[in-house]
Amino acid sequence: MFGKKVKFKKAKTPSKIKLISKYVVLEPININKHAKDLYVNFSKDKINTIWTYLPYGPFNSYGSFKKWLKSFCLNKDPFFYAIYSKRHKQYCGMVSYLRITQEHGSIEVGHINFSPLLQNTTEGTDTMYLMMKHAFEVLGNRRYEWKCNNLNTSSKNAAKRLGFKFEGVFRQMFVFKGRNRDSAWFSIIDKEWKKIKQGYLKFLSSKNFDKNLKQKRKLKFY
Repeated sequence: MFGKKVKFKKAKTPSKIKLISKYVVLEPININKHAKDLYVNFSKDKINTIWTYLPYGPFNSYGSFKKWLKSFCLNKDPFFYAIYSKRHKQYCGMVSYLRITQEHGSIEVGHINFSPLLQNTTEGTDTMYLMMKHAFEVLGNRRYEWKCNNLNTSSKNAAKRLGFKFEGVFRQMFVFKGRNRDSAWFSIIDKEWKKIKQGYLKFLSSKNFDKNLKQKRKLKFY
């Protein structure tokens, strides 16, 4: 038995263009432009829970945060964006594409770090929609991945809410901060995107929110 024949050449890589949606703008990281807002807004998490499952951070000074941005966040893979909230008029978080495999059309969303201003908000969902839409419709990927620590229940629940399907757990995949990490894997594939996109468009419609961006209808894909 062989796999089905596919007419596929290769996906494109992310480029340094802004991704613009209704509630957010994603801008490729520019340290001089983004670092101050990001550090200030990340620092609003006084107990540093946003860094628990990330392999870096927290940062105890603006200088150390800028140094990390310069050393880690200006590469082609992972390819980082700063998240600008139109409502708050400031940069409130970061997100990246990674594990970019052009020849297979596979790309992952990760290094997701939402400051308290973005957590559990319409802007956060809009960010995920914008990244997903760009990955499939502009970059031409066949597969969109989400990977997280298997102990990170919030991340696993978020993946399911956003339309990803659970694929399994890779045991003892990493050692981060001196601790074992088993990784839970999720994905969306291109043939699922059309239906998932319609769910996002209904959810993100202006009719679905009051003046404070409080949702009337939950995100659904059926």
